[in-house]
Amino acid sequence: MDAPDPATADLPLRLDQQLCFSLYSASLALNKVYRGLLGELGLTYPQYLVMLVLWERDGLTVSEIGERLFLDSATLTPLLKRLQAADLVSRRRAVEDERQVVVSLSEAGRALRERARTVPAGVLCAADCPAEELAATKRQLDRLRDRLLRR
Repeated sequence: MDAPDPATADLPLRLDQQLCFSLYSASLALNKVYRGLLGELGLTYPQYLVMLVLWERDGLTVSEIGERLFLDSATLTPLLKRLQAADLVSRRRAVEDERQVVVSLSEAGRALRERARTVPAGVLCAADCPAEELAATKRQLDRLRDRLLRR
């Protein structure tokens, strides 16, 4: 029996062979792009994600927002407090169940949507690849996420 080739024996443990590192470093690069684009809106990336959810459907509970973003309420609450302090959202206890907090857009939060329309085009420009390629990559990442969440 041949001994393992030392040149390839440690290949699975090389940083550049790790899927997690490719995803992580791509995420860092993407967040840097978003930081530049969102700075003009006065939003952080996580705040932008919350706003995207509320622009799709206003008046959601904290748990409904968390489900969409794969975040728990302990992570969301400080984010929502900062958005409320910036007068972009309001938070109130649900009438039917006071344990739930409903988050709604303020007038300023609704108006911010128009200014945010340039963000996706800015990301596409920064990626410097066809929109179809980004869409295909997104579909692959969504499938990977869904498979990992099923474990």
